[in-house]
Amino acid sequence: MEVFDAVKTVLAVRQFQDKPIPDAIVRQIVEAGHVSASSMNGQPWHFLVIENKETLRELAPLAKTGPYIAEAPMAIVVGMEKSPFAVSDASRAIQSMILTAWEQGIGSNWVGFQNLKQIHPLLGIPDDIEVLAVLPFGYPAKTLGKGNKQRKPLGQIAHRERWNQSFE
Repeated sequence: MEVFDAVKTVLAVRQFQDKPIPDAIVRQIVEAGHVSASSMNGQPWHFLVIENKETLRELAPLAKTGPYIAEAPMAIVVGMEKSPFAVSDASRAIQSMILTAWEQGIGSNWVGFQNLKQIHPLLGIPDDIEVLAVLPFGYPAKTLGKGNKQRKPLGQIAHRERWNQSFE
């Protein structure tokens, strides 16, 4: 899959098949986050891979917007060290992981946004690490309309040279 095709077609997936993700693909997804660009090469991210079904079930209610984490075969908890660029850097890594998974036919969705301290005790995360998000991953339970996205016309959101000068 070409990069632009992945960007154009990726959709949020919240229902997963009960099918494990092969270790080689899990590793590739994590590696995609690992090799992502970061400000001043700070790499403030940490990726905690969760595949234990009981842990996934316990994690789901702690991330209030993601009860479907319990049904995913795998999730990655994305933590950050304190840094002025941590949210930006970790967000770049998250997008890299989601697109890499999508290329392999695996869907995901971003769950939560910071303030996820309630996850720390369950997973033994140190207090100086902030959890940015939880990313459940799995093969989509149903066929998705790849690329069928509702988006504003490009001319409404893209400008050229000055605000309100049409990009098109």
